[in-house]
Amino acid sequence: MEEPPVREEEEGEEDEERDEAGPEGALGKSPFQLTAEDVYDISYLLGRELMALGSDPRVTQLQFKVVRVLEMLEALVNEGNLALEELKMERDNLRKKVEGLRRQSPSASGEVNLGPNKMVVDLTDPNRPRFTLQELRDVLQERNKLKSQLLVVQEELQCYKRSAASLLKPAKPRTHREEQTTPDASP
Repeated sequence: MEEPPVREEEEGEEDEERDEAGPEGALGKSPFQLTAEDVYDISYLLGRELMALGSDPRVTQLQFKVVRVLEMLEALVNEGNLALEELKMERDNLRKKVEGLRRQSPSASGEVNLGPNKMVVDLTDPNRPRFTLQELRDVLQERNKLKSQLLVVQEELQCYKRSAASLLKPAKPRTHREEQTTPDASP
């Protein structure tokens, strides 16, 4: 579908608004995003404001100070932009070196050089190590401690069972013969 011509006019208006907001927009930017053009825009705005104040000698002195501050700001912005460009170039060079090393490395042929104390683990292997040796030692020590406590508790339980069994043994019921041979204390 074709866009209506009204849309094109709106885009043109947006461009004009951006151009109009140019000098004022520079004041709204982050200091790290400023360019030399933004400093010139700020200079234009401040110059316009100072001109509106008149030709008072104090305004003239203030104007020289503002110009000096703007020159310093421009120098800082240019230095920051140069440093940014240098960093981008260094980044690009490092990327190229890394790509070159990746192409030349033996890992491309399937060999992996991990260095000392390194190990490759296949995550799909069901028998892969899941714990460190120290964790396994700790678990084994805890298991042995619990096992010894279990043995002590089992021994105590046996002792309690024996003593409970001897207390609960019913006395032998007397048979009829035993009752006859035993003298009865009652008259």
